[in-house]
Amino acid sequence: MGYRRGFKSEANSIGAEIRHELGLGDLDPLNPRYLAGLLEIPIHDVSDLAQEHPRLQHLLKVEPAAFSAITVFDGAKRAIVHNDGHHSTRQHSNLTHEISHGLLLHPPTPALDDRGCREWDQNIEDEATWLAGVLLVPETACLDIARTEIPRAEAADQYQVSPQMIQYRLNVTGAMTRVRRMKK
Repeated sequence: MGYRRGFKSEANSIGAEIRHELGLGDLDPLNPRYLAGLLEIPIHDVSDLAQEHPRLQHLLKVEPAAFSAITVFDGAKRAIVHNDGHHSTRQHSNLTHEISHGLLLHPPTPALDDRGCREWDQNIEDEATWLAGVLLVPETACLDIARTEIPRAEAADQYQVSPQMIQYRLNVTGAMTRVRRMKK
């Protein structure tokens, strides 16, 4: 996907500003629940909602991969509903992705089309994914991981994300190539 002109710089600025406001350096892990609290975005766990709506147990027990998270609106107020049955690192990514929609002021869109099929805007989803990565594993952190040759699993533990997120961020920032060039 091609991002709108200047988006990646904007995302890096937002990420740096948020981390600064939270008192975090680029090498510190981000706690998405804490950030959501500061932004006054409530988070609702599917397991809690399933107590009132037992059919939601399906998302936890039968098809846990079918649902990750969604932002719901009540007027201008946002709330996040997420699958707390996922691994904690996946939850961090899911929550940060949904928070990123808010930080980017993405407007509400219908979840389903008129036939009941899932509907989404790929451009805003890609932007939220990018900003979530910036917030969770900033470019400076990627360069540090590449420079110090920290194993992916160890870096994932440090930033409380999956090894796949670490690899994704290393790839999209070009950190490994950049560090190799610096060593020459």
